[in-house]
Amino acid sequence: CINAGVDMLMVDSIWSNPWRFKEVMQMIEDLVSEGRISMDRIDDAVRRILTIKKKMGLFEKPFANRKYQSLVGSQAHRAVAREAVRKSLVLLKNRNHILPVRKGIEHIHVAGPNANDMQSQCGGWTLTWQGAGQMLTGGTTILEGIQKSVAGTGSIVTYSEDGTVPSGTNVVFVVVGETAYAEYNGDRGDDINPFTLSPEDIAVIDRVRSSMPNVPVIGILMSGSPIIITDQLDKFDALIAAWLPGSEGQGVADVLFGDYRPTGTLSFTWPRSVDQIPINDATGMQNPLFAYGFGLTYP
Repeated sequence: CINAGVDMLMVDSIWSNPWRFKEVMQMIEDLVSEGRISMDRIDDAVRRILTIKKKMGLFEKPFANRKYQSLVGSQAHRAVAREAVRKSLVLLKNRNHILPVRKGIEHIHVAGPNANDMQSQCGGWTLTWQGAGQMLTGGTTILEGIQKSVAGTGSIVTYSEDGTVPSGTNVVFVVVGETAYAEYNGDRGDDINPFTLSPEDIAVIDRVRSSMPNVPVIGILMSGSPIIITDQLDKFDALIAAWLPGSEGQGVADVLFGDYRPTGTLSFTWPRSVDQIPINDATGMQNPLFAYGFGLTYP
């Protein structure tokens, strides 16, 4: 790849050891010694990298201006992020207008590990390559957003990762979807079909639905791309595509409780099954699960 024109290699240090870059450096040195990579090619790569850094002023000012540090994660910036979450959510299903949920409803249960996981909300390339954990990322999870939305209204909010729902629950929010990943790890799912929900997520949905057949179940799907959910769709009374809402889970709660009406629509066609991928006019595949531009809202 170096001879083909790649000037810079981004070497991971997670899956092997923290010093893997030294192994790569040694490999390049060996290839130069063997004559398989010329020093002219190395000089060319270094020259182009340093030229860009010079043009960007990094030799004169190599560090960020600390006077802007207070803006990072500020309330003003978080308010913008929260608005972006509200506007990007897509309401895919709303049987009997179960959404928005009334604040003050007696017992709300939230299920699924993604409901209280900042890393899953933010996705890969958040502070670290495969995404940083909650201790490193400020913000509000979806669970915390729900709790804040109904605080002082008389509602009780309980939570379980595995979908064990207490008796007396009036409505259940099930938060499922992808965990954080970037390239190398690739898409998640079972080993046979990486385009579906994980077996663990499906188990949560099934456990909630089987134990609460007469209680409204609202699904919140977190993903960076469409997931095949055809078999699970009927188990939800309502379903929202929340994508990767980042630090502002409160924006999701704003839509769930009607503080903001959903306005988002799909920017792609959502396939019904794996054999519809890729789904576009050229393939002749029709009858998707959700059409391009689809999106419901509240009355």
